[in-house]
Amino acid sequence: MDIRKAGSGNIGATNVGRILGKKWGILTLLCDINKAVIPLGFALYGLRGVANMELWVSLIALAVFIGHLYPVYLKFKGGKGVATALGVFIVLIPWAAFSAFPVFIAATWISGYVSVGSLTAAAAMPLLAWLFSHSKIYTLLAAAMAALIWIKHKDNIRRMLNGSEKSWRKG
Repeated sequence: MDIRKAGSGNIGATNVGRILGKKWGILTLLCDINKAVIPLGFALYGLRGVANMELWVSLIALAVFIGHLYPVYLKFKGGKGVATALGVFIVLIPWAAFSAFPVFIAATWISGYVSVGSLTAAAAMPLLAWLFSHSKIYTLLAAAMAALIWIKHKDNIRRMLNGSEKSWRKG
């Protein structure tokens, strides 16, 4: 089955989970997280002691993230970046990543929409990045990634505004 032709048409964990079931949704989520964790782990290891390491690692993180959003092999129509962004910050600023999780859960629970949770957590990430790292570079990375996540959610935002967005709640 081509997941891009079912449900919302998105390749992300939410659509995969809705169409193929929770197990496949979780597997998709873990793969998207690891899409960032693995290369950034190698980058941090390989760039130890290099001048401007934070900048270089952030550029690699941004490349991984943009590659997820606009993959060549899917004609530049990729995911929305939330799980891959989570993977980036699990590696770079774990406390910020783990602090964004309750923000995501609360916003999703209150609103009934995964997209609201994703957008709220993305919006909180630059502040969390600053609070837990005091790094201007990582904070700018978080802000750039949050902006791209919001852009990629434009259809979800439109559906929420016109009342046609699907809630995660059944019934």
